Amino acid sequence: MQGSCNKWPSDVISGKIESKKKVFFNKKIAYFLKVLIVLLLYLQGNTMENLNLQIKIKSTLFVKDPESSTLGRDIIAKSIEMINTLGFESFTFKKLGDAIGSNESSIYRYYANKHMLVIYLINWYWSWMDYKIVLHTSSLNNAEEKIKKSIELLVAEVKQDSNFSFINEVLLNRIIITESSKAYHNKDVDDENEKGFYMVYKQVVQRVSDFILEYDSNYEFPHMLVSTIIEGAHHQRYFAEHLPALTDVEEGRNNIIRFYTNLVFNTLK
Repeated sequence: MQGSCNKWPSDVISGKIESKKKVFFNKKIAYFLKVLIVLLLYLQGNTMENLNLQIKIKSTLFVKDPESSTLGRDIIAKSIEMINTLGFESFTFKKLGDAIGSNESSIYRYYANKHMLVIYLINWYWSWMDYKIVLHTSSLNNAEEKIKKSIELLVAEVKQDSNFSFINEVLLNRIIITESSKAYHNKDVDDENEKGFYMVYKQVVQRVSDFILEYDSNYEFPHMLVSTIIEGAHHQRYFAEHLPALTDVEEGRNNIIRFYTNLVFNTLK
């Protein structure tokens, strides 16, 4: 028995090791389950031809699902290019039909008008952004890290996502910056809001607002802060390209991410 009080029995040590292994394993399982849930919630699935993921869009935003046909996907791809080049006002279904080699009437089989097409694109973009935020924050347990990652995703320069072959996210982001406010700055915005046209954008704001309240449950203005980050960052991107004297964006410095990260955490102090 001498010295036995200074040693753990081997079965106790073994039990502690096994317990730690189980905790580690359970955390890993929880992480992968979260990722799986994200994919089930935000993606329709894979196509066997190219294994590209698909974003779910509210069915009331289109007449016929554009992802159901080659023509529909061509309409989406070319409309992004043309709206980015021409602007929303100069873009027409007639010009789009000529560009894709199809009758103007064929486009109306997918969208009632160009306003609904832009609403579809906006919803696709924010569904994609929401998917990315959930995917990249689901394994984070710290609210501060969730906020930082969300800010990075919301305001960073967008890169092409190879998972979605017929959508150019870089050009779509430019449309969101320059054209998306025109979608809800109209006389029908209240009616459209009731129909859920802006539900996904509001969902993104709510998700990041929840992270802020997780960090500081007493903060009064989480939605105002998040919407200011999103809209303000869009203005800074626009100013950097067209009115550089109004911003402090510098190539390679990530100043927009740094500014809004500092703004948020200085505000939450």
